[in-house]
Amino acid sequence: MKEIEAANAGQYCNYNIKRIDGFKFVRPILWVDEDCESDKLAATKQKITEIIEKYKQSGNVNNASVYLRSNGVWTSVNPDEKYEPGSLFKVPILIAVLKMEENNPGFLNKVVTYNQEVATGKNVRFVSKAIVLGKSYSIRELLTYMIKYSDNAATILLEKYMEPKTLQKLFKDLGVEVPNLYANKYYFNAHDYTLFMRAIFNAGYLTISNSEYAAELLSECDFEDGIVKGLPPHTKIAHKFGESGTETEKQLHESAVVYIDDKAYMITVMTKGKDMKTLSALLSEISSTVYNDEKNRDN
Repeated sequence: MKEIEAANAGQYCNYNIKRIDGFKFVRPILWVDEDCESDKLAATKQKITEIIEKYKQSGNVNNASVYLRSNGVWTSVNPDEKYEPGSLFKVPILIAVLKMEENNPGFLNKVVTYNQEVATGKNVRFVSKAIVLGKSYSIRELLTYMIKYSDNAATILLEKYMEPKTLQKLFKDLGVEVPNLYANKYYFNAHDYTLFMRAIFNAGYLTISNSEYAAELLSECDFEDGIVKGLPPHTKIAHKFGESGTETEKQLHESAVVYIDDKAYMITVMTKGKDMKTLSALLSEISSTVYNDEKNRDN
């Protein structure tokens, strides 16, 4: 940890250096993080806060949280609120599987058969393509179904071949609470979840080629009812959504890297409420507001 003067404010700010442990001679740097929230993003934060409050007043949104990171600075709204990740958990699985490929070259080419139907135990609103019972798939193909189509059956099949210790080490390396893989529920706040997207974008955890592959898969995610809906057509984006919750309280989340010309920003929006349609509209409105501010921002 090093104390230096924050470039965006007249105050001193603690900077934290996150390194990967477990090596004999080196300690690779994942990222350097400043503790101070940026004044540069204060106007955007205020707009996001007002949008969330407007939706909460409608009665269909209980709460929402946002973490935004742009050009090395960040801001957050309702940072301490925690959420069930739903399909957002597929990104850590993606990273862990690619790490297994790095440790065991050729793992992605391994072919497995979907020979026993699995009960996902999930009632999902946003449904896309799914693997077919009786057919065989490579691990690489299962990753595509898991990320591009958010297929829960493909995810469960992948989990059978994924090393739990590799997934748990990923959480430990990123400084996120290590999950109990046998627990019924696991929770994230918006900041902690964004660390997985940063690990891919910064290409500091996986090899550059595997980081690029992961980001390309995320760019093919076919969910368009949230952040994507708030962006101009054909905007380049790498993203993943997740839905969870109960009959009485729905949850809808999305995390993304959005590219504007030669710049990019990261945003994670996590929401709770009574109606998925309203939650997706909230995601879209926040996305549109942030994009417009980022497009017009002088860095």
